[in-house]
Amino acid sequence: MSEAPAPHASEPPQTDDTGAAPSRKGERTFAHDGIMWRRLARLGAAYGPRWLVEYSPPLIGVCAGILLPTIRRNVRDNLRRIRGPVGPLREARDVASTFTNYAGCLAEVLSNGSRNDVPPDFEMSGREHMERAIAAGTGVILVTAHTAGWEVAGPIFRKHEGLDVVLVMEPERDGAARALQDTARRSSGVEVAHVGADPFASLPLLHRLRDGAAVALQIDRVPAGMRGVPVRLFGEAGEIPEGPLRLAQISGAPIVPIFCARKGHRAYSAEIAEPSFLPRRPGEGELARVAQRLADVMTDFVRRHPTQWLNFGARRATPTSR
Repeated sequence: MSEAPAPHASEPPQTDDTGAAPSRKGERTFAHDGIMWRRLARLGAAYGPRWLVEYSPPLIGVCAGILLPTIRRNVRDNLRRIRGPVGPLREARDVASTFTNYAGCLAEVLSNGSRNDVPPDFEMSGREHMERAIAAGTGVILVTAHTAGWEVAGPIFRKHEGLDVVLVMEPERDGAARALQDTARRSSGVEVAHVGADPFASLPLLHRLRDGAAVALQIDRVPAGMRGVPVRLFGEAGEIPEGPLRLAQISGAPIVPIFCARKGHRAYSAEIAEPSFLPRRPGEGELARVAQRLADVMTDFVRRHPTQWLNFGARRATPTSR
């Protein structure tokens, strides 16, 4: 039903479980984030019986955690970073819950556009903050994290607010696997953009903001080759990507933090925080203040929902001050 987890939900790691990137086509095909497993996951999610979509992901998630020890250790380390050390039984339970949340989300995303595609139950708090941001008329920059259900919010906003949503993410190393999942995402009514280290890659996002669309970006990881802003994150030195802040500065669009959690099969909740506005010429202090506020909102949410944070990658060794 589901593939093995990736560093972030729907974004597989750039290395295999040993830390080495597969170099040959065959190795990529059979890698845990390769096209073969993604196709099998899509077949089960889209064409299998509905009971399979609902009940198999927890088992598959636990099996993936057992079979991928490096990623399992990454999950354990990230949980310790969020909420400190706990007893071994709770730690094992939380690690398993993280894998099962991932598997459930993946199955539901891959069922988009199929006979198993059922609208989710979606609870939203802070909707007035989104309405205020939309009313500004400059587009909206949604900042979020790789938490369970982050891909669900876009179709909901499109349905209820008439808002076009562009999901922005890093490219996967397996282009075929990425294309398969992007097709499932687009079938839910959202646009998908992949942005790497190319500085010109953000220009289409700026155009979409000027059209009044919402651009959604994750801030819980600074991709390789991209600039970060130093912040306090989970009570220690960290960083968030500079890109969303600069995009807000150039476009005038408000930044709206939104974080989602999975409550059960096709059941999600979202918390929307107050928007932040950046002037066209912000001082370094203003940029740092907004960055820290975003980090604080994310820290608060993830600490309350630690097993919803689907960050399967190892932490960057040292935040880069810029």
